Amino acid sequence: MKRTDYLSWDQYFMGIALLSAQRSKDPNTSVGACIVSPENRILSVGYNGMPKGCSDDEYPWDREGDELDTKYYYVCHAELNAILNYTGTDMKGARVYTTLFPCNECTKALIQAGITEVIYYCDKYDGTKSNIAAKRMFKSAGITCRALDPLGTDVVLKL
Repeated sequence: MKRTDYLSWDQYFMGIALLSAQRSKDPNTSVGACIVSPENRILSVGYNGMPKGCSDDEYPWDREGDELDTKYYYVCHAELNAILNYTGTDMKGARVYTTLFPCNECTKALIQAGITEVIYYCDKYDGTKSNIAAKRMFKSAGITCRALDPLGTDVVLKL
């Protein structure tokens, strides 16, 4: 008899996004993303961090202060990193699992990449202008967005 306590596809792929977020050096907001084909194959993963060649130690991680002394002009978001990390040729019909609802800039990239569904873990910026714009664009583009209820599932990794 087979096991009945295995992870659903949603739990599995969100777990990959949550694990990817653990690679982020951001002391305040660690975000991970996992892009999956319609056939449930992982196409790419990403997390928020500095662009290649830009040292995590040389660029700021602060959230407040002069704009050039904060992370916002430098950090590449998880969803965009997942798109840029993709080495294939087509993401049409794919879905993205992300630990944080995408900002308006990542939303544009996800739409252009052909993503058809966004599954998110947290929407802590709900109601902000960026969030409202993102949701408006997703709706216009016919992209489904849904929160993932983790159902109290814990996965423990021992390394």
